[in-house]
Amino acid sequence: MTGEEAKRPRGQEAKRPRIAITVGDPAGIGPEIAAKAAADSSVLAVCEPVVFAPPASASIRPGHVSAEAGRAAYDTIVRAVDAARRGDVDAIATAPVNKLAFAKAGLPWKGHTDLLAHLCGTADVAMMFHSPQLKVVLLTVHVPVRDVASLLTPSLVDRTIALTVESLHRFGIARPRLALAGLNPHAGESGVIGSEDDEVLTPAVERARAQGIDVTGPIPGDTVFVRASRGEFDCVIACYHDQGLIPVKLLAFGQAVNVTIGLPIVRTSVDHGTAFDIAGKGVADPGSMIAAVKLAAQLRTPRDGGHA
Repeated sequence: MTGEEAKRPRGQEAKRPRIAITVGDPAGIGPEIAAKAAADSSVLAVCEPVVFAPPASASIRPGHVSAEAGRAAYDTIVRAVDAARRGDVDAIATAPVNKLAFAKAGLPWKGHTDLLAHLCGTADVAMMFHSPQLKVVLLTVHVPVRDVASLLTPSLVDRTIALTVESLHRFGIARPRLALAGLNPHAGESGVIGSEDDEVLTPAVERARAQGIDVTGPIPGDTVFVRASRGEFDCVIACYHDQGLIPVKLLAFGQAVNVTIGLPIVRTSVDHGTAFDIAGKGVADPGSMIAAVKLAAQLRTPRDGGHA
């Protein structure tokens, strides 16, 4: 099914949630994994997939970064978001885009998360990675490591903790147990290895706990993910991209799902990139795309009497 068919009237056959699957950068593996996910029996058992893809273009070649592919990916995302906001689809699952292709196309966004926030007019969003073994939310995303400390403001930490609690309610966790990862080695060692943990993160934890939120930290990054993976916490809030994603991908690569929390629509995505090296070869693993579509169906915005 194509995106153009998403507007058709919904009849008795549409009792399952309708999930938009965008193909991402058409020069990457997105078109392949989107098609495989849309045809997967476990996906068809829980939802009605609607694939959103750009028109075919002879100038877009598999494995090659281009401005045309970046623009095509952007236009497809815009169409899917519009469909979700109209209610024509119940959620969106996205294949990966390429940041360089976006830049070549003159687009200011670094990826899906900031683009979706812009399209939905939402300021407070965050990136969650959900897997059976570990859930992680990121305080900062696609920024240089040298900038992370200056971006960890009290307001950002407070908002992200609140968003995380709200999002975990959708997963059926009534009282989430959160852990906040420390920024510096040993969570700063009482200021000996950096002051941010004591000056920014600890006060944020204290404020959250005063509001009744079950959050512990800052906990050193070299132990917090072990404790969470063993069941002590429902989710870890990490300070920066690789701090959070290395443990998730180590434990659950191909099973993890990227969820944008804070949006007025449900959006999930894969845990990997465009994989230009294997694009067009028919060998891409659709596992994460399948997981993303199924999680989108689970989290969908209730419509027509449905339940999230």
